[in-house]
Amino acid sequence: MSKDKKNEGKEILEEFKELSEWQKRNQEYLKKKAEEEAALAEEKEKERQARMGEESEKSEDKGGSESEADPEDEESAKRESEEKVVSSEGDKEEEEIEESGSKEDENQDKKLAKKVTKEKPAKDKIPGLHILRALTILFPSLFLLVVSAYLLSPYATMKDIRIEGTVQTTADDIRQASGIQDSDYTINLLLDKAKYEERIKSNYWVESAQLVYQFPTKFTIKVKEYDIVAYYISGENHYPILSSGQLETSSVSLVSLPETYLSVLFNDSEQIKSFASELAQISPELKAAIQKVELAPSKVTSDLIRLTMNDSDEVLVPLSEMSKKLPYYSKIKPQLSEPSVVDMEAGIYSYTVADKLIMEAEEKAKKEAEEAEKKQKEEERKRLEEQQKKLEEEKKKMEEESNRNQTSQRSPRR
Repeated sequence: MSKDKKNEGKEILEEFKELSEWQKRNQEYLKKKAEEEAALAEEKEKERQARMGEESEKSEDKGGSESEADPEDEESAKRESEEKVVSSEGDKEEEEIEESGSKEDENQDKKLAKKVTKEKPAKDKIPGLHILRALTILFPSLFLLVVSAYLLSPYATMKDIRIEGTVQTTADDIRQASGIQDSDYTINLLLDKAKYEERIKSNYWVESAQLVYQFPTKFTIKVKEYDIVAYYISGENHYPILSSGQLETSSVSLVSLPETYLSVLFNDSEQIKSFASELAQISPELKAAIQKVELAPSKVTSDLIRLTMNDSDEVLVPLSEMSKKLPYYSKIKPQLSEPSVVDMEAGIYSYTVADKLIMEAEEKAKKEAEEAEKKQKEEERKRLEEQQKKLEEEKKKMEEESNRNQTSQRSPRR
């Protein structure tokens, strides 16, 4: 039995290797107790065998043995009762220890259960790298799905287009210049705003264009047109000249003309662009003082122009230097007591209109004299040419006559 108990104790120890400290101590206590019980059982077995041998001896002794046996039986009975008491006390202690141990085990199990409930074994967390990879695939996929659904829906081409700032042009002209079609996607207008703005600027009236988006489908085209700086006059027709230097090909009605405007009497495209560029660089006050512009080329300056001012003054200035020289007219004007001509062709000097008329008359007379002299010379040259032609004809006739005479003289000799 002792061996079996030892084996059982070993098995128990093997089964409960990974126990708590208290449980290990309890197992050690139970092991010691089992060993003590085994030793006590062996002693009891020896005593029993010894008692059996004594009883057999006592049965042989008949007389006095009974009297002697009684005290021995009493002693053995006492011993057995004491052993039983001791064993009962030991059992009680063991039971108490076991009960206390079981209670402690229960308490510890409860604590462990609470800890287990509180500290449940957390599941293995997914690494952040895998989550990031999943998100990098999930979000683009969702985005593509939403975009695809939007592009397939009729909302993708819904557009509410409004045009602001048109005066000389119409909304239809701007819409046509933009090239926006009803079938175009709304997102294309957002992504290619610059392209559509450049298309709108292809209209020569448009100086700048801005395409403004307002959620969800509203688009506003804000247009700024070129100003009309002058009018080219041809007979009774008036053609607007824009600040860009562009000459409008269609004339405007006389009713739509402003009260005061600048008249231009030449229509060369390059000269008009140069004039508009130079005009943009002078002050608005000086610009408003000009009434008429015409070409007045001289032998020295081919691009010389004559500006007729509202106060009857005239300014002669090269077209290429108008923005540099014309501002000096504002300084010269206070010194002019009567309508004058300010010549800025080579340097700057002025003379009155009367002087100009005299100069023009002198120049006209000079030209007429030159023309008369030239005409006289031409007539004299023609007269000389006629005389020379007559002489040549007479000479030719004389030669013919001499030839005829010679031929007539030769014929009688023969």
